[in-house]
Amino acid sequence: MKILVTGGAGFIGFHLSKRLLDDGHTVVGFDNLNDYYDVGLKYARLDVLKPYENYTFIKGDLADKGAVFALFENGAPDVVVNLGAQAGVRYSITNPDVYIESNIIGFFNILEACRRYPVKHLLFASSSSVYGNQEKTPFSTDDNVDHPISLYAATKKSNELMAFTYSHLYKIPATGLRFFTVYGPFGRPDMAYFGFTNKIMAGEPIKIFNNGDMYRDFTYVDDIVEGICNMLNCPPAADANGDRYKVYNIGNNKPEKLMYFIETLEKAIGKTAKKEFLPMQAGDVYQTYADVSDLMRDFGFKPATSIEEGLARFAAWYKEYYHIT
Repeated sequence: MKILVTGGAGFIGFHLSKRLLDDGHTVVGFDNLNDYYDVGLKYARLDVLKPYENYTFIKGDLADKGAVFALFENGAPDVVVNLGAQAGVRYSITNPDVYIESNIIGFFNILEACRRYPVKHLLFASSSSVYGNQEKTPFSTDDNVDHPISLYAATKKSNELMAFTYSHLYKIPATGLRFFTVYGPFGRPDMAYFGFTNKIMAGEPIKIFNNGDMYRDFTYVDDIVEGICNMLNCPPAADANGDRYKVYNIGNNKPEKLMYFIETLEKAIGKTAKKEFLPMQAGDVYQTYADVSDLMRDFGFKPATSIEEGLARFAAWYKEYYHIT
C-alpha cells in the first residue's frame, strides 16, 4: 500500500515508517521539523529512512491546507496515519497557541483532505491524557472523557469528536489510537525517561513530581507500531448506525510506579540519579492504566514488552547515539 505518515520525523512516526518500509509498503513522510525539541534527532531519524527507495519525505506544516491537499492530490495515499501534532502536557500550559494550530487546524485539514481525496482508512493519534484524573481504573474507551485537565488533552478529545463527525458525514473509515506513555530508542527528549537520562548522565538532579507517587502505563514503541500495523488493513466495520469509527487504547495494561521505573532506568544506564522531589504539576495526572480488551478481542494483540527489556534497549541506543562508553 501507499501510506502517508504525518509526523514522519517524529518518534512514533519514524519507527512506524521504518517498519512499513521493511514490510514493503510505499511511505510518504510529512513533518514540519519544528524545534520543540532537538531537530538534530529528527534529522537522524530521517537519515535512517533515506536509503529506502520506497520512501519520500516532504517538509510541510499540517496547518497549511494547500500543502496538505497537495500531499493527497499528488500522492494518492491508500491509508493515512496522522501522528503529526504538538505533543506535551506541560508545554500546553505555557504555549497554547501551537496546540490549536497543529492539533485542531492541522487535523481539520487532514479530515478535509480525506473527504476530498477518499482513503481506505484514516488512523489518528489520540492520547491517554483524555481520561483526565478519573479514579476508575483501568481506563476504558467506554469511560466518559469530558473532563480533560490540560489543553493538550482537550485537543486530543476534540480530534476524536472531529474524526467521528467526518466519518459519519463523509463515510471515512477512521480509527483513533489512545497512546499510553510511549518510550524507546530515538525517543522524544521532552519525555520524562529521556530527560531523566540526560540529567543522570550529567550528574544533575532529576525532578520527581508528586514526590514520586505517580503511576504510568509505559508502552514500548515497538508495541505501538505492531498495534498500528495490525489495524492498517482493518478499518472499522459499520456499526448499527452505519458509522465506521472506532477508538482503541494502546497501553501496556500494567501501570508501573514512577519510582520503580526510575530504579529500572538507573540499572539500565548503570548510574544512580540525584533526586529532587516536588509537588504535582498543573495538568499532570496521578495514574494512567489502559484497558486493552478491545485491542485483544479485535486484533488478538496486547502490548507485552516489559519496562526492564524496553529500558535496556533504550539505554543501549542512548549510549551509542551519544557516544558514551
